[in-house]
Amino acid sequence: MVWWLSILVIVLSVYLGISILLYYLQEYFLFKPEKLPPEFEFYYENQEVDEYNLEARDGAVINGLHFKAKNPRGVVLYLKGNSKSIKGWGKFAVDFTRHQYDVIMVDYRGFGKSTGRRTQKNIKHDLQYVYNKIRERVREEYIILYGRSLGSGFATKLASTNSPRMLILDAPYYSLTKVTKRYLPFMPLSLIMRFPMPTYKWIQYVKCPIHIIHGTNDKLIPFKSSVKLSRINSEKTRLWPVIGGGHKNLHTFESYHRVIHEIMNYKRQQIDLKSTSHPESQDQQYG
Repeated sequence: MVWWLSILVIVLSVYLGISILLYYLQEYFLFKPEKLPPEFEFYYENQEVDEYNLEARDGAVINGLHFKAKNPRGVVLYLKGNSKSIKGWGKFAVDFTRHQYDVIMVDYRGFGKSTGRRTQKNIKHDLQYVYNKIRERVREEYIILYGRSLGSGFATKLASTNSPRMLILDAPYYSLTKVTKRYLPFMPLSLIMRFPMPTYKWIQYVKCPIHIIHGTNDKLIPFKSSVKLSRINSEKTRLWPVIGGGHKNLHTFESYHRVIHEIMNYKRQQIDLKSTSHPESQDQQYG
């Protein structure tokens, strides 16, 4: 065997070996769970909170929190990012209870007190189950889906197959495959990704208003990913840039909280284009 063929075989073998490792180990790179003991008690100052456990169809337990607002106007299903547990994420519920919205947060499988085998399909089923439980008590016109980072894909999927009041995406990705491709450009990610999370496919089927919030200085998920997403279902989408915001610090910007205030009190309006400089003589509705 000539020397170059030997080198080619070695390179291909190493490439195949790395691909196999990525297939089986990607979960450890994508998810950074914090596990909590069953006896752990949640506490948030000045917040009324109930804890609940739901049993999934395969016997897994989905643990969640219900933050209660006074005289609630509706409920926000808050789907968190890929790290920690709802123990730490719970502090963000106040951003919505202050606007008189109840907040439901859940831990994905393997996070916090939640159990079960974690797959993209299982998590989608779990979240639809949670959504159905909310829908039993609250009409969909009063349900808001909020997806943060990893949760933005799951929130978009839920919105694409249901009819919530609105969808809010915080630092969303075009797809997890695209995000991972930035760090592993030469790997066959389209073949080995077990959590591809194609937000760009799901968002085209969303029928409710879509609000996208993204920091312009986000190094993990670039702002341009939200720009691309906003163009897919543009008639229903509004993009809210947080100038200078990164991936993990949006809540430290006053402009972020002003955006949340505007979105939570947003009212759809019709514009008579006949009275504007718009070349078309038809009404247009902004989502």
